[in-house]
Amino acid sequence: MVRIFGSRKCLEYDAYPESPIRVERSYKLLKENYEIHEPCPCDESEVLLAHGELFAEKLKNYSPSIFDLDSPPVPGIYEYALLSAGGALSALDSADERSFSLMRPPGHHVGRNFLGGFCYLNNIAIAIRKSMAKFDRAAIVDFDCHHGNGTQDIFLGDSRVLYVSLHQYGIYPGTGYVSEENCRNYPLRSGTGEEEYMSTLAKALEEVKKFDPQIVGVSAGFDIYRGDPITSLSLEIGSFKRIGEAIRDLGLPAFAVLEGGYSSEFPLCVEAFLEGLS
Repeated sequence: MVRIFGSRKCLEYDAYPESPIRVERSYKLLKENYEIHEPCPCDESEVLLAHGELFAEKLKNYSPSIFDLDSPPVPGIYEYALLSAGGALSALDSADERSFSLMRPPGHHVGRNFLGGFCYLNNIAIAIRKSMAKFDRAAIVDFDCHHGNGTQDIFLGDSRVLYVSLHQYGIYPGTGYVSEENCRNYPLRSGTGEEEYMSTLAKALEEVKKFDPQIVGVSAGFDIYRGDPITSLSLEIGSFKRIGEAIRDLGLPAFAVLEGGYSSEFPLCVEAFLEGLS
């Protein structure tokens, strides 16, 4: 069974539509079948694995120069971000049994030196960089509806890491239209349904297999669901089980971290993904 990491502390702040309600409802649902483990905060030195020292200092001290409307200077956000990154690191440590960090804030829009998209630290990037102390090659599979521009910024040109992203074309952040070096992008048209999506995912995972990584990190975005209020792909709840199964069938240590997903059915989407990953 997938090992889940979560903390009620991450429910203490609000940032619509990336609200605590979606995660709180997921905790309630998953507790029926899973134990949820409390993570430890990421160490500040670990932040520097993926981010610049000046950026980290500005984030810590709420410097207005790095915040924007999508990532405002929420009181205590640096501490919440450290805890969310710590969830990713805890999930990394449990990758052999497969794991999931159900924490917020999300992270894949944060680059080495910039914020964006409700994100403050790049959780998946910090964890993957930490994994490089043990592994020679790692892959990141990002199935959030939005392109992980921050993750691409951090890893572009790093031959040890393959980044693959499936995302909707023409929406925020307006990147990921073409593949670049080790970053393989699969933009999808509005209305893309399950069969076309799964066919594209199969191509992306073939790239992962060819790369032959020793570990896979997953940016899990549940805003590809047809009922999501801010996107327009057309996947069903059951689609997430198939996505989880496809990642499981790689036969590699794997861990996932939460990115987006804002529909009322969010907890059921998460549950289906975990069932497949199991």
